[in-house]
Amino acid sequence: MAARPRHRASSRTTVLGRTIGVLGELLITLGALLLLFLIWQLWWTDVMADREQSGIIAGLEDEWGDVDSERIAPAQDGPPPVPDTLGDSMVWGTMHVPAFDRERFPLAEGVSLEKVLNVKGAGHYPDTALPGQVGNFSVAGHRNTYGRVFEDIARLKGGDPVVVETADAFYVYEVTESLVVDPGDVEVIAPTPGEIGVEPTEQMMTLTACHPMYSARERYIVHAEFAYWTDRDDGIPEALASTEEN
Repeated sequence: MAARPRHRASSRTTVLGRTIGVLGELLITLGALLLLFLIWQLWWTDVMADREQSGIIAGLEDEWGDVDSERIAPAQDGPPPVPDTLGDSMVWGTMHVPAFDRERFPLAEGVSLEKVLNVKGAGHYPDTALPGQVGNFSVAGHRNTYGRVFEDIARLKGGDPVVVETADAFYVYEVTESLVVDPGDVEVIAPTPGEIGVEPTEQMMTLTACHPMYSARERYIVHAEFAYWTDRDDGIPEALASTEEN
């Protein structure tokens, strides 16, 4: 009679050991899948987005023609030309931000993740002003993953240029302020930034990106004022001259 309890205890130990072994294998598998997901999210999405954006810019250069980077174009008088946005999710411009490590990236219509921000670069908020117009020309972009076109947004400081290039013109803005807001603070892209319902009188620009890095808890906001525009046929604006030299 004394042997039976030992047999039952041995059986329970064997079952427990097998259960722990299976659980361990499941945790190892889960860890491997998580690692693969992180590699895809943090690295492969950048690879694919960079490839897509390089192709887009090459296509635009073929369509628009070369710009003479050795000539400094004079600032133009009068209102700038209104760019054709071509329709939802279509690329109609590029952006140059000398303070960024990235030299140039596409600008498309709309802020859809799947159609624009994850594949094409920066996106223009459709209901906001266009470059050079009175109002608040507002643009969104990723700060990490998917090409991370706004990765260096926190580097921007007062007076730094942000330049939009289209088939016909360069539009030069200069940074005025940076701030961090909650995701629901939509007044930052109002026609008069920060003041919903107030009629705009100035030509403004707003850049928006998630904050902090690798989080969507808040939004990093940069406001800028329109400085001048130049004709693309005349060369590059002075704001890009140091970039071309480097």
